[in-house]
Amino acid sequence: MSTYVLVHGASSDGTHWQRVTPLLTALGHRVLTPDLPISDPRAGLTEYADAIVEAIGEHRDVVLVAQSMAGFSAPIAAARVPVDLLVLVAAMVPVPGETAGRWWAATGQPEAQRAVDLALGRDPDAPFDPDFRFLHDLPADLRARMSATEPPHQADTPFTEPWPLSAWPDVPTHALVGRDDRLFPPDFLRRVTRERLGIDAEEIPGGHLPALSQPEALVERLEAARTRS
Repeated sequence: MSTYVLVHGASSDGTHWQRVTPLLTALGHRVLTPDLPISDPRAGLTEYADAIVEAIGEHRDVVLVAQSMAGFSAPIAAARVPVDLLVLVAAMVPVPGETAGRWWAATGQPEAQRAVDLALGRDPDAPFDPDFRFLHDLPADLRARMSATEPPHQADTPFTEPWPLSAWPDVPTHALVGRDDRLFPPDFLRRVTRERLGIDAEEIPGGHLPALSQPEALVERLEAARTRS
């Protein structure tokens, strides 16, 4: 049995993993889904990492899974406590001293997103639409429920703090990119991951939120990565 610690991204909470948790539990694993203090303006990357470290506690055989912006905080935790495997799911990959706010322009994300919008026939200058960007491939009932629900408030603090590590932690790392991700298009995120970590990301079905749109496929990839590590 392994302990999966599943870390949500910005403007989210532990319920992000609601469709993944029962699948991993059914396989005999322990699953922890900590809530990061995203609404607290006093909390930054260190406090986010504190919440992850607290969740890990004394557990061993840990697979730490980071969704999207958790790519900034999960490596900090992995540098502090024993982690067997770090899995990045449609995740941001920082370099030392970079802020999450500056990451976008530094990596070329706006250009990649614009290209996807044009390819899909959407005006790239249109107002931000979370349904188009995030929810397009979710099951209809879940999509409707999330469209009607205000997401948790996200404070700006972690976007302004430089990433504090001097290097990526010495932990086996596997990266997954969504085939239909409209925020971090697969070719874009594959390039960023290769340039910054020297690893080739694996493509999986789904958009930016595969835990909600493709939980079975995500669990299959998580288990395969765990077995190989």
